[in-house]
Amino acid sequence: MSTTVIKPYLRLSGLEPLVVRPETNFVNVGERTNVTGSKKFARLVREGLYEEALSVARQQVESGAQVLDVNMDDALLDGKVAMVTFLNLLQAEPDIAKIPVMIDSSKFEIIEAGLKCVQGKCIVNSISMKEGEEKFIEQAIICRSFGASVVVMAFDEVGQADTEARKVEICHRAYKILVNKVGFDPQDIIFDPNIFAVATGIEEHNNYAVDFIEGTRRIKQLMPLTKVSGGVSNISFSFRGNDHVREAMHSVFLYHAVKAGMDMGIVNAGQLVVYDEIEPSLRNLCEDVLLNIQNDDNSKTEALIAFAETVKAKGKVEVKDEAWRNAAVEDRLKHALINGITQYIDADTEEARQLYPKPLDVIEGPLMNGMNVVGDLFGAGKMFLPQVVKSARVMKKSVAVLTPYIEQEKEDRKQAHLLAGTQNTEQAGAAKILLATVKGDVHDIGKNIVGVVLGCNGYDIIDLGVMVSADKILDTAQKENVDIIGLSGLITPSLDEMVHIGHEMKRRGMKQPLLIGGATTSRMHTAVKISPEYADTIHVLDASRSVTVAGSLLSQEQRQEFLQQTVADYEKLREQFSNKKSSKSFLPYAEAKANVMQIPWANYQPVKPTFTGSKTLPVSLASLRPYIDWKPFFIAWEMHGNFPDILTDEIVGTAATNLYHDANRLLDTIINENWLQPKAVIGFWPAAAQGDTITVATQNGNINLEMLRQQTKKAAGQPNFSLADFVKPGNIEDQPDYMGAFAVTIHGIEPHIKRFEEALDDYNKIMLQALADRFAEACAEYVHLHVRTQHWGYVNQETLTNEALIKEQYQGIRPAPGYPACPDHTEKYKLFDMLEATTHTGITLTESLAMYPASSVCGWYFAHPQSQYFGLGKIQRDQLEDYAQRKNMPLSEAERWLRPVLE
Repeated sequence: MSTTVIKPYLRLSGLEPLVVRPETNFVNVGERTNVTGSKKFARLVREGLYEEALSVARQQVESGAQVLDVNMDDALLDGKVAMVTFLNLLQAEPDIAKIPVMIDSSKFEIIEAGLKCVQGKCIVNSISMKEGEEKFIEQAIICRSFGASVVVMAFDEVGQADTEARKVEICHRAYKILVNKVGFDPQDIIFDPNIFAVATGIEEHNNYAVDFIEGTRRIKQLMPLTKVSGGVSNISFSFRGNDHVREAMHSVFLYHAVKAGMDMGIVNAGQLVVYDEIEPSLRNLCEDVLLNIQNDDNSKTEALIAFAETVKAKGKVEVKDEAWRNAAVEDRLKHALINGITQYIDADTEEARQLYPKPLDVIEGPLMNGMNVVGDLFGAGKMFLPQVVKSARVMKKSVAVLTPYIEQEKEDRKQAHLLAGTQNTEQAGAAKILLATVKGDVHDIGKNIVGVVLGCNGYDIIDLGVMVSADKILDTAQKENVDIIGLSGLITPSLDEMVHIGHEMKRRGMKQPLLIGGATTSRMHTAVKISPEYADTIHVLDASRSVTVAGSLLSQEQRQEFLQQTVADYEKLREQFSNKKSSKSFLPYAEAKANVMQIPWANYQPVKPTFTGSKTLPVSLASLRPYIDWKPFFIAWEMHGNFPDILTDEIVGTAATNLYHDANRLLDTIINENWLQPKAVIGFWPAAAQGDTITVATQNGNINLEMLRQQTKKAAGQPNFSLADFVKPGNIEDQPDYMGAFAVTIHGIEPHIKRFEEALDDYNKIMLQALADRFAEACAEYVHLHVRTQHWGYVNQETLTNEALIKEQYQGIRPAPGYPACPDHTEKYKLFDMLEATTHTGITLTESLAMYPASSVCGWYFAHPQSQYFGLGKIQRDQLEDYAQRKNMPLSEAERWLRPVLE
């Protein structure tokens, strides 16, 4: 029996693992949860507003930080108390705690206190030999006992290392101590060889950047499994206040340092510009200073200072928009691709076609060269998804110009072979990747984006669309001889379909890797449920990672190692899942039912709605526009951050602003030309709760709505929630309570999507899909507001801002079947029957109970002031059996629908 060798990579984790492999891009450590690096964070911590301070951490995660640096070193703080308080709160926030933490302090007592708070495998920043070997070993042993990786400063009893030789000497000495005396694995050691400011006017400082770069190179040669980190902004400290020069210096420095072996760093990514796009004069000045090219005097520093003064006086030098039109056609095509400019692409493509021997040479030459640059910039985090999709639009339009000529050449060659009686031996083209949204699921924005990104990287994409059966996916994959199969899904029933497809691939003896993605998927589910059915299965978190994964799978050198490592990683995840499962504490269902939310019903007088039964509401697109929640729109484009802050974000602000303006221009057209038609239906009925069943009196008789209850053991005084808790208990014939329901949708998208597809315009196609989704959610928000204030009228006056509405600061809730509080999609059947939703809105349900059109929302209305959203969590078999019996549903069917929440 063969065993998989676990590669000696740096492995970190929060709730999710971070494996730093050789092919991993530069690891960005988020710096804003550092009281010395963020005035806002420092103020919130000093004022004891830790819950608000968590928003800073969340923004770092949403902006793409892979590790979160937490530092509480402030003279006005009790650093130990602050670190413990903040980390304990952070660990209770899964969306933040999913990434590893870097516990950062110059005081080891604070580090040790922090180590007791974090889960997973963290990084300690830092330890050093400044107090001697004995103290260094003592601290290292403590860090290792907690399983932490360590940042080791190049600092010994003599002082901080400032020359290349001293950096290497101290790091090598520390390495031998940590590995030979303490027992550290080399890959758990991260050296910080000290980045110091250059261009200070002091001659001794001139070589600091070179010392770091060359020291890094020698450290990685001498100790190849270790990592190198540093604080990048230190290098430009002499130019603080001049962001234009600083961002250029950071970019040039990282360009050389990363090539030398720098793996990670605390860096303000917002002050990074693309190396090749820095003005040549500024780039040359930065390299003169950073690489210390002139050694005779300080003229290089003076030249950079002089340039900095001109920037301060005049601002950034603007290059005329049309200057690039004077370049060679190859450079023009490259510029158009990188900047997403379609204006001249037809003429430039035709010019290139006439210059090259064959039209295919234009694709394989200048076009692919340009797209390779786009792919590199995207992979390095220097371009963002909306820009990449615009680049793809340019590429498609250019290829469309060339396609008739390519097809004609193929036909000519075919006829020539026929006449000569010879065989056509043309080789197959690019690697093929098949993408599909699985049967029963209608959501495809994420899949479309992945297809565009992969297409930009030269892959031949076969997109089967939505609601695709397993047989069609696999038959097409075999017929087209594809290299990779990618599955997408949004709703939870799609997970079972993915498991089924994996099983079928194994039964058919297929060999293609299976990629899994979509909002409802996860690395853990892939490892626990899909991978056992089909071993070569990989979960892909988002579009930006799809290129790296596909490249590894299609590389003869990397494929086997990559798959073996994935199998080993997933085996570990299955073990973790099994251990976690066995360690959870649950209540018997009878006890959970007894621990209901305590509501003083005797003092509660339900508000009667203005009507009972169902009723359609007239809604216009213009009325919905103010209610759009823009944050999910940007997330769809893999741009994370709160709106409107994202528009001025240091990292993605410019790209986000451009995207926002494009979206609003399209919104204007959609509304003015009435592209889309919103439809809405609401309903209210007398209701009463008995246990976890809510009985509603409809025009066609009583209907029982079955709810599920939290079963995890809670702290004293904490209830086990069920939605039934928010409806007054009793008999429906007595003094009843009320509950409501709604369904909203956006019609009319199809002809416009088709038109954009025919125009090879993926950018506006994806934009339209994302905006239709936003309109549907805005419609749900708009209708709920009118329900609260008019149609049900349980709130007389409500003056909430749109931001407050998004934060759900209103009275009442609108949970949707299939979501955390009520995860059973089959209750949608009752909701649709009660509302006559299909008749009133045209929404239909697929066999997996996804709604079509895809831009649709439905849910229940609860009005009680104490009603609140919650997550059900896992339930036990005793509740499953009771639930199946209440619904008069076969146990096996109930188990299938509730599988994601079964313990």
